[in-house]
Order: sequence, then C-alpha cells, then structure tokens
Amino acid sequence: MRLAGAIFDLDGTLVDTLPACYAAFRAACAGVDGPHYTDAEIRPLFGPSEEGMVQRALPERWPEALAILLEEYHRQLAHCGGVFPAVAASLGRLRASGVPLALVTGKGPQTTAMSLRHFGLEDVFATVETGSPNGIVKAAAIQRIVTAWAVAPDTVIYVGDAVGDMHASAEAGVRPVAAAWAPSAIASELAATAPHVLFETAEAFDAWLAGLLSPGAPSPARRRSGGSTPAR
Repeated sequence: MRLAGAIFDLDGTLVDTLPACYAAFRAACAGVDGPHYTDAEIRPLFGPSEEGMVQRALPERWPEALAILLEEYHRQLAHCGGVFPAVAASLGRLRASGVPLALVTGKGPQTTAMSLRHFGLEDVFATVETGSPNGIVKAAAIQRIVTAWAVAPDTVIYVGDAVGDMHASAEAGVRPVAAAWAPSAIASELAATAPHVLFETAEAFDAWLAGLLSPGAPSPARRRSGGSTPAR
C-alpha cells in the first residue's frame, strides 16, 4: 500500500479527551437545571458537534448551556494527559516522510481550537475539518480532503476510535484504521466493522507505520494487532 495521506480523529485517537467531553456536557446540563447524564448515556449523543448536542438536549436554554460547556471543557483540558506518546511519534514520522496530514473531528470549531492549542497541535495538520450541529458529516469531510489532495482514496488512511469513524471511512472510500488504544475504546465493536487494520496499542500502530513508510515495504494484510480484546 502506498500511503498518500493520513487523516486523524481527535477525541480518543490523539488524546484521551473523552472524560473532559463528558464532564463539560454534564456541567452544561447542571448549569441550566437540565437532566443528568452518565458517560454511557452521553456517548450515543455524539455525532453532531457540541452546539448540536446542547440544542437537542436543552432546547430552551441551549445558548447558555453551550457557554457553560465551553468554559468547563477549557478547564477540564488541564486534567487530560498529553498526546499519546506513540501517536506523537507517528505524527512526526508521517511529517518527516512528507505524508499530508489532516484532522476530521465531530467536535465543534471552538472545542477543536482549544484542544489543538492546548496540546500543541496547531501546526501539525494542514487541514482541519470540524463537526456540524446538524449531525454526522465526517464522510463528506474526508472526501473533501482526499479530493483536495488529488490522490486515490484507497491510498489514504483515516485513524479513529469509534464505530462511526470506521463507517465514515468506508463511505468515503479511504482505509479505516481502528484506534483501540484509549481506555474508552471497545476493540470488539471496532473489529466488527472489519477495518483495514485494528490496533490495541498506539505503539503497534507506530510500528506498522514505520514498516509502511519504509522503502519497498509490502502492502500490509488486513489484521488485528497489539494485544487481546478488552472485556467490555
């Protein structure tokens, strides 16, 4: 496989920011006397950006709720670890090899900008596509990037930690790479989507990339790598 481009998800792929997302959404609900949600109840609400999430969950007071969410998300970022070290190494490896990099996230523009700035990723991605309050738009965003790069879709990978990421990749015609290394990832669900390859550690992903970018490297087979499937 010739790698002509790499596109990454953000939450749970580059950084373990999902706890911050959950805390911020709960704070928004509490701040306007809305319902209480558990992490498990919030995750299915992802798809639209935060703007869309609060509009749907708190239609009467969503502007106020959004302001609270943004403030709390910014505060919660201080409690998140940095970019997964092996992922940081992978980003450096890709840049050194001249592979174009892009980010496609379901997050809204404000939380995306906060995240990139906080984790020192502002200058890493040539293109950043954020989510929509109206629903899932990742496949279209991926397609726009591939078209702008003027490369064949099957020479591009999309690295994401969610089932929806794998579906969006397949819809866009790029190769889905399942990132099952964050604590929130469910490897068995990702595997059920038949991704191009699944990694349960970021170190295994980086090693795969190193082989892929080596001169004369053979095309990798579809496989699972990096450890056993967690029981969830």
